[in-house]
Amino acid sequence: MESAERELYSVGEVAERLGLHVRTVRNYVRDGRLKAVRIGKQYRISREDFEALTRLPLTDSDPAPAPKPVTAPRGHLEVSSIVLVEPIGPEGAGRLSTLVTAAVQGPRDTPEALRVQTVYDKERARMKIVILGSAVDTADLLHLIDGALEPDNGLFPSGARQGAHRD
Repeated sequence: MESAERELYSVGEVAERLGLHVRTVRNYVRDGRLKAVRIGKQYRISREDFEALTRLPLTDSDPAPAPKPVTAPRGHLEVSSIVLVEPIGPEGAGRLSTLVTAAVQGPRDTPEALRVQTVYDKERARMKIVILGSAVDTADLLHLIDGALEPDNGLFPSGARQGAHRD
């Protein structure tokens, strides 16, 4: 029989325990902030690694941590970002605009609205994406855009992406 220290938990279980989206926990694993082992197509997180990240017990049998005292409500936080993609053709800009628009309309962890505007300058073969929203949602969208612009992602013809800049 294995000890509690050797128990493995799914990304979904850890996300639920932390009150985070599953995608956020996966990003923690990929970024190396949370150690995990890959079993088949899924990540598993040990109890020890979870506690090392959070200093919180993972199992329901452990006592829950005492709630943190509330001193004042958190103020409003909004991030504005401009993503510049160049060079990009009209077809690629259309595809990227569709991807970004669909991502914004999908479900998110935060209730705040995420606003996005895309502008394509055909003469300069340049696209600007303006993002306004919460820090978490903005970071998720920037991560999606960065992944979409990878050279081998299949979104653009080979050689179409030479650079993307964030202002």
